[in-house]
Amino acid sequence: MTDDSTGSAALRIAIVGPTHPHKGGVAAHTTMLAHHLADAGHDVTLVSWAHLYPSKLHHADASVPDGVPEVPPFPRTIRALSWARPDTWVRAGRRLRDVDAILVVHVMPPVVPAHLALLRAAGAVPGGDGPRPQSVVVCHNVLPHEPHPGDARLMSVLFSRVDSVLVHSADQATVAHELGARRVSVADLPPHLPGGDPIHRGPRPGPTRLLALGLIREYKGIDVLLRAMRTVPEVTLTIAGEIWGANRGVISRLASDPALAGRVEIRDGYVPADALASLLADHDVLALPYRSATASQNVILGHAHGLPVLASDIAPFSQQVADGVNGILVPPEDERALAGALRRLGDPDVRRRLAEGVQTPDLSGPWAHYLGTLEALSVDESVLLGDPGLPADEPGVPADDPDDPDDPDDLHPRDDDGPAEQGLLPHARRVLGRGARSVAGRARRSATRAVAARRPLVSLRPDDLPEWVLATDVLGEPDEADDARRLSRILGLPRSLDSVSAWAALGSLAAILRVRDDGRRSAVIVDEGGTRSLLSRWARAVGFAPVEIDFTGSHPSVAALDVDTGSLDVIVRIHPHGCDADDVDHVLEQASWALRSGGLLVVTVPIGPRAAEGAVGPADVRGILARAHDLGFVLIGDLDGDVNARMREAASRARADDAAYGLVRLTLRRR
Repeated sequence: MTDDSTGSAALRIAIVGPTHPHKGGVAAHTTMLAHHLADAGHDVTLVSWAHLYPSKLHHADASVPDGVPEVPPFPRTIRALSWARPDTWVRAGRRLRDVDAILVVHVMPPVVPAHLALLRAAGAVPGGDGPRPQSVVVCHNVLPHEPHPGDARLMSVLFSRVDSVLVHSADQATVAHELGARRVSVADLPPHLPGGDPIHRGPRPGPTRLLALGLIREYKGIDVLLRAMRTVPEVTLTIAGEIWGANRGVISRLASDPALAGRVEIRDGYVPADALASLLADHDVLALPYRSATASQNVILGHAHGLPVLASDIAPFSQQVADGVNGILVPPEDERALAGALRRLGDPDVRRRLAEGVQTPDLSGPWAHYLGTLEALSVDESVLLGDPGLPADEPGVPADDPDDPDDPDDLHPRDDDGPAEQGLLPHARRVLGRGARSVAGRARRSATRAVAARRPLVSLRPDDLPEWVLATDVLGEPDEADDARRLSRILGLPRSLDSVSAWAALGSLAAILRVRDDGRRSAVIVDEGGTRSLLSRWARAVGFAPVEIDFTGSHPSVAALDVDTGSLDVIVRIHPHGCDADDVDHVLEQASWALRSGGLLVVTVPIGPRAAEGAVGPADVRGILARAHDLGFVLIGDLDGDVNARMREAASRARADDAAYGLVRLTLRRR
């Protein structure tokens, strides 16, 4: 018998964006995204442009010279879109009415009218009735590095007319939220490296050879690097790539400085993919002195070819470079610090040690996470929450589910959040080892039956929540979690089969409504529970637009959350992706500068004996609150009253000396 489980959960996906003969990272990413989604078992069509970007929209020649692709072309590519003919936008959209999801790759704001026309023709704009595709914007830059009047307005219109937005950094998520995006997810830009295999490089004497690679624009800070080099004779620099506009004159003038004579080589022009490996092998360090960045794979490219990296200490470089291990980080636009780093690189022993610290980057894991995020966004939330063929009073509960949804959940529930997690589509399910093929099949069938219409907002006021839903509370009995889940159903919130998650999310939502809601649902909420967070589903259901962030990898959230000081209203880090004894201090420090005055931090921490991994004891909770007080927080609730007594009661009922016996939810307000 043939196993058709993958096919039953496969999606029909259309990707709209640039591909060969367009050149550059966005076109390469779009093409490789199509390949990876198809390899994951989905039915993928790539819809692209019959002509290149008009010169008035793009400052450089957008075509690949000599017709040589940077990455393997995707076979199922339709070049149906013409810049000069809006009728092609509408016709292409009509051909996509039957797909499950349309992924629009956003490059620059002037393209927004074309994308909106296509999405409207496909029926993919939220608010309509009946079957429709989900609309997802894959956003490389929310706003251009060199913005123009009207850019923000165009992006705001685009975000108001799509289901979700995927960005590649937390700061971009903040910008998208500020421009009105209703659902924002964050995933690191996965590698799509041109250039083939690295060429072995042996030790070489002489000055340190730096390489600056790619499209040379003002924000990349090459001028700062050239000025820093004037006082450091031990280094040379090759600038290889197309130089844009007025930047060409600035770089030429700096390179002609007598202090740099013979040390700067400018290769102005496109660097073909098949020349990259030898070019990288001819240099010692890849230089990325950016003034600002959104997402970049240049660190991964350098490390893949064995080169340490000299980069500005900004995201994403600050997460990709271990300072002093596989590269050097310096503050952006700091000429003196950059000169100091160049002097360090002039030491052959330093270069050797940094080169030895370079590890071959993981080229597959980031794609697994990226595709899993897109798969989740490509199915409407109502599909993940339930099958419309089920009885109306039990939405989302599979008919063959062996678990009665009214049975109490224990304090160590499944890793999933009911059907939403089990219903991950083919790639994520294979990578994460999830089973639940029947639920995935139901999600797929539901998608094709068009339950994509957006749910109406749930009317929920602070006084709708009973007094026993506390901002700061302790969960010690499964019955208490079940009560929270049942209440959420009575209130009309989207369903969850995980009672503990419901308990954590309901108290958090209550705190937000009671303390930070202005009646217009305008609070800026960062949910660190990831793209399938129950709290985010509930917050969206009542009218908020939370920013969902997955904190994966080795870096803590304090390093990953890159936002302006005092810019957020709420940060939430709750079960099942809550804090533990090891990272709660990091989260407190993060929130102390990211939250504005009056902002809320809501965390959950397991409580248990000292032998329980990650758990804290009742006395430790007091230590957490003392640390929070030092950082400018006050507790919403009374630890010395019922909460403290219930922690002691939970401890008295503990049955094991190496497992958590409860969960404490702490809600803290920034003074």
